[in-house]
Amino acid sequence: MLTAKSHFSIGELCDEFAVTARALRFYEDEGLIAPERRGTQRLYSERDRARLAWILRGKRVGFSLAEIKELLDLYDVGDGRQTQRLKTIEHCRNRIANLERQKIDIYATIDELSEFLKVLNG
Repeated sequence: MLTAKSHFSIGELCDEFAVTARALRFYEDEGLIAPERRGTQRLYSERDRARLAWILRGKRVGFSLAEIKELLDLYDVGDGRQTQRLKTIEHCRNRIANLERQKIDIYATIDELSEFLKVLNG
């Protein structure tokens, strides 16, 4: 019978998530993850592993570390993650709206540069 692993080394998480040990220590310093200490060894829990997945996903889609921390901290509110879910939806919708505005600006800039190149090429 397979049992779930309860602790992970820094090397295991670095390999699994393609991050550096320095990045994990940074997230620890920022209060985003909290590994157990056994001497100089850090042991990451399944909770830390799940939080790391959230951190990396949040960074990929452009959330700041402050936003990520806010959403992660809502996990412990005790309402079955309802508040966390609602806040995450709100943050995602705001991020999509910002990206849509940026997309419009990018397309306008591309069009303007293309027209400028036409003028330069005669």
